[in-house]
Amino acid sequence: MTARPVFPFAAIVGQDDMKLAMLIAAVDQGIGGVLAFGDRGTGKSTTVRALAALLPPMKAIAGCRYHCDPTTPDAWCAECHEKGKGKAVTVPVPVVDLPLGATEDRVVGALDLERALTGQKVFEPGLLARANRGFLYIDEVNLLEDHLVDLLLDVAASGENVVEREGLSIRHPAKFVLIGSGNPEEGDLRPQLIDRFGLSVEVRTPTDLPTRIEVIRRRDAFERDPVPFLDHWHKAQDKLRRKIVTGRGRLPNVSVADEALEHAARLCMALGTDGLRGELTLIRAARALAALDGDDAVTDAHLRRVSCMVLGHRLRRNPLDEAVASTRVTRAVEEVLGA
Repeated sequence: MTARPVFPFAAIVGQDDMKLAMLIAAVDQGIGGVLAFGDRGTGKSTTVRALAALLPPMKAIAGCRYHCDPTTPDAWCAECHEKGKGKAVTVPVPVVDLPLGATEDRVVGALDLERALTGQKVFEPGLLARANRGFLYIDEVNLLEDHLVDLLLDVAASGENVVEREGLSIRHPAKFVLIGSGNPEEGDLRPQLIDRFGLSVEVRTPTDLPTRIEVIRRRDAFERDPVPFLDHWHKAQDKLRRKIVTGRGRLPNVSVADEALEHAARLCMALGTDGLRGELTLIRAARALAALDGDDAVTDAHLRRVSCMVLGHRLRRNPLDEAVASTRVTRAVEEVLGA
């Protein structure tokens, strides 16, 4: 069966904040995921699927159901520890959809019923296993059932999925970048889950005529004949893919001066964010952006560019200030870093 063509990431028009957030999360998968809220029909799902096609492949142990990394034995699943290091193969980075109607068994995994009939107790991995070392995408995340939200919170915090049922006791790695999208008009997201997203962006319908025309032109060309369209964007895709790979390699060497740490802390204090997750994520996102840009150190320019997507969804509601979150963050940035 031939794979369905995917619209190239490099060809997406507008939605600069969402694209940047995705690239930052691709460079540093420990940032905590991306939440994209906004209007219907603005390319949120298209951008996620485009990222999946853009990501460089990864090394995994052949035959491992959790695609363990051959270079990190400490993070191997129990099966890989029992068998010892197997052959390393190159596989695509998994990008797994979690449908709203998914059962808990499908998400966490369950007993293989066919083999259970023969008297064997064998674990059938679920979506969390498939998403390990990759991305887990939830469209309409604000409509996700509460029990699945609780489950995701537990797994996101521990990096492991623990299944104890039907006589099974299974523990396997489940580290993934969580990507959620939705329309705020259809319901709010639970605060506990919002806080788990490292980055959050607003996705709006383009309001200028040239941008709308270009979106229509490119989408129409892709749908009419995807092969020449993909060929046309092949070089741009490769360039972007190399940028991600180079950024990942540069990331450990990007320095963060005390001044940058102080500015991050002052920003969070000025906005009254709870806890210290805001500062930590702000520094990680700025470092990933610096690596992506080819810079050796985090500067105020990097902090400016990521501040809204890191801090906007962490603000407490202020009844005395009805300004939208992005406006409040922008004001704080101007106060702390200068106009």
